[in-house]
Amino acid sequence: MRGGVDKRVKQGLDAEYVEQDDSTLQSVRVQIDEYFSGTRRLFDIALLMVGSDFQKLVWNTLLDVSYGQTSSYLELSKKIGNAKAVRAVAAANGANAMSLIIPCYRIIGSNADLVGYGGGLPLKKRLLKLEQGVEPRFATADLFG
Repeated sequence: MRGGVDKRVKQGLDAEYVEQDDSTLQSVRVQIDEYFSGTRRLFDIALLMVGSDFQKLVWNTLLDVSYGQTSSYLELSKKIGNAKAVRAVAAANGANAMSLIIPCYRIIGSNADLVGYGGGLPLKKRLLKLEQGVEPRFATADLFG
């Protein structure tokens, strides 16, 4: 799945990935570290979403799911005005390229089951517990190496 998302972003921006560092990336890293240490609940990052209008609608709606809260695919479908679009909403959720910043991990099944997350269900569970104050705070390196 990650490869498909990366390809879509590269094509949508007509760009290649370049390894670099700049003030924007430094700010993003600081904010992610603050999130994992428990001092940040909302990201203040300019977002450039690459996807269909429907995907962007879903991703913008995900931004309304507050820290520590969850929603379901059905609830998201209703919020965008199409309760029958549950599968399409789930697919858009899975195509999210910024899954920590656009919090798709906060979406659970209608029966409250943890379902689908590109980072894996153990990470989804850990992120939700972190936001509920159950999981101890940790550093970004604890997750990614």
